[in-house]
Amino acid sequence: MGDGSGAGAWDELRDPVREQFVMDGWIATAPFEALCGIEIVEAAAGRAVLRMPFRVKLAQGGGLLHGGALTTLADTAVAVAVKSLVPAGTRFATLELNTRFLAPVRRGAVEARARVERVGERDLAGEADLYGEDGLRVAAFRSLFRLART
Repeated sequence: MGDGSGAGAWDELRDPVREQFVMDGWIATAPFEALCGIEIVEAAAGRAVLRMPFRVKLAQGGGLLHGGALTTLADTAVAVAVKSLVPAGTRFATLELNTRFLAPVRRGAVEARARVERVGERDLAGEADLYGEDGLRVAAFRSLFRLART
């Protein structure tokens, strides 16, 4: 990968944002989420359902879907549910999150069913349950989001 100095190799790996950051709308997947294969099934009234297929590139060394991929799906599902409650363009961020893994995912798609509720002037609490194709609950997720000051 280059002359050993590493400079050329790192230059090749850079991915400048410039014109690449494009979303189809307010309730849409961002570039990282699209890279993971996440699709929005529905989103309204503080609830959202999202799906993500098992892909080998999202697996950990033992061949199971990586916990980070499952957490990404859950966090994104709650964020989409938040977006269904707030005006377009509202800025917000995840403050805390917790994922409890209940069963491994070896194949198929995972579905996240998320819901949020306002717990303060700027805070929203979220939960998501993740299910494998066989209907087995594979993870439980909880998070706290904060709306930016306006």
